[in-house]
Amino acid sequence: MAGLLLALALDGVLADTRPLWDAWLEDAARRARVELLVPKDREAAAGVLDDALGDWRPLLVRFASDRAPLWIRPRADTNAVLRRLAASGARIGVFSDAPRELAEIALAHAGASRQVEVVGTLAEVRAALGEQLAVVRSRQQLAALR
Repeated sequence: MAGLLLALALDGVLADTRPLWDAWLEDAARRARVELLVPKDREAAAGVLDDALGDWRPLLVRFASDRAPLWIRPRADTNAVLRRLAASGARIGVFSDAPRELAEIALAHAGASRQVEVVGTLAEVRAALGEQLAVVRSRQQLAALR
């Protein structure tokens, strides 16, 4: 596995951040007393949130830090594969449309932060690790890497 370059889909492989994101949107709208009509794509949603809430990222971090354990827990089998891959020299990146702050909190709660070298969009992970990386979108695909 030495030299293997991997890009893992955060939500499909390590931690589904969508329920936490949706709960935060509901909470933020209630607290700010505004209707938040944001696109499903979270990269696009960031612009809408900038306009509607201003500096919303610290609010997301506080909410996600407090509530991530309700939705995100480590998976022993997935983490064992990650540790094995990292120990064999694989370079691992994680991509998501979620804000980086949410992605990093999810990785920490999933117990995968130590094995991950870069977090960002798929384009950012490709830029950091190289074009020849394998894109892994499910736990089953990760488990199949032997």
